[in-house]
Amino acid sequence: MISSGLALALVVVAFALLVGGVVGSLVPQVPGALLSLGGVLLYWYATGEPGTLLLAGLVLVAVLTWVVDLVGGAVAARVGGASNLTAVIAGLVGLVLFFLTGPLGIILGVTATVFLVEFRRQQDARKGAKAALVTTVGMLATGVVQALLTGSILVTMVVVALL
Repeated sequence: MISSGLALALVVVAFALLVGGVVGSLVPQVPGALLSLGGVLLYWYATGEPGTLLLAGLVLVAVLTWVVDLVGGAVAARVGGASNLTAVIAGLVGLVLFFLTGPLGIILGVTATVFLVEFRRQQDARKGAKAALVTTVGMLATGVVQALLTGSILVTMVVVALL
């Protein structure tokens, strides 16, 4: 059993992680979903709340958010008409740029990669531009979806804490 002082400290850290998860969902270099998941699990460890069913639901939402983060750009590339190979190459470029540049560099790098690979593949600038545009919009939209999901986790945990 943990002392009340330690439990309070863990709850404060848990909520810091939950808020960090929302912020991180909008910043490509921060794993928002994993921060939210950590916050939920730390709060549960410290307090025993939420109950099993709600805990499972929150874990599921956090994992879904993480999956959206991982595959959102590739799915958007495919929707825009890019080939599977283009989506894989763009994903790898995004992964490398994750470690080298900020959010703008990731977006510009992936957009340019999709355009160049699709232009070379199809010999059509219009199709390459369409695939690049849809990919960019999709990447930005996944950030919004992640913010909504991590925000819902935060709001749920605030309600749990207040009840």
